[in-house]
Amino acid sequence: MSASAVLSRVRVVLTRPSHPGNIGSAARAMKTMGLSRLYLVQPRAFPHPEAEALASGATDVLANATLCESLADALVGVTIAAATTSRRRELALPMQWSRDAARTLASAAQQAEVALVFGNETYGLSNEELAQCQLPVMIPANPEYASLNLAAAVQLLSYELRMAIVDTGEAPYLEGELATVDEVEQMFGHFERAMTTSGFFNPDNPKRLLPRLRRLFGRVRLEKDEVNILRGMLGAFEAPWRKPKS
Repeated sequence: MSASAVLSRVRVVLTRPSHPGNIGSAARAMKTMGLSRLYLVQPRAFPHPEAEALASGATDVLANATLCESLADALVGVTIAAATTSRRRELALPMQWSRDAARTLASAAQQAEVALVFGNETYGLSNEELAQCQLPVMIPANPEYASLNLAAAVQLLSYELRMAIVDTGEAPYLEGELATVDEVEQMFGHFERAMTTSGFFNPDNPKRLLPRLRRLFGRVRLEKDEVNILRGMLGAFEAPWRKPKS
């Protein structure tokens, strides 16, 4: 598969961007690396003249941007979402540095949709948003001053991804089709319902059970058939609790 075809499977997701100029600069950064699919989650101001001005020759990327109400909406159909973060989070999945993460995405993008996810300029991604992504990514910046402009971060990750895709070669063999982010999220919802119904999980005292469950399954790339097996098991486990009591 050609590099351009693989790049066409990559979404760049900006979550709650505050400054329209950063959206335009991010679009320009994307286009220079052959990326074109921009997703915007609740942007503060878009469309906006400043975004168009800073996009320079990449106004087509802005014109075709997809507006979303939530990160979950932006990730529908995606198999791996890589979330940029400037710090390690408690109970987060194993982190990869930007160059290694680019290789991971490059390999997956030869077979399915992937996403690069960036947070708000001031606050980054929330813990809840980060939990929806399978791969936390950090840029090996100066630890004494790791602040990086949003568009600069998009440029850096887009470059690493392009280089990884150009060099990645043939896609590795997979036995089955990978589950998408939304399918895995539905599975987590099923787990929560089944555990609550059985009494194993108390939703009023969640502690760390659900984050640890996410971390457990986040260590592997679940296939669609595997998700269906797990949900079938959960449905069978729920059955006795659904029967009316005599």
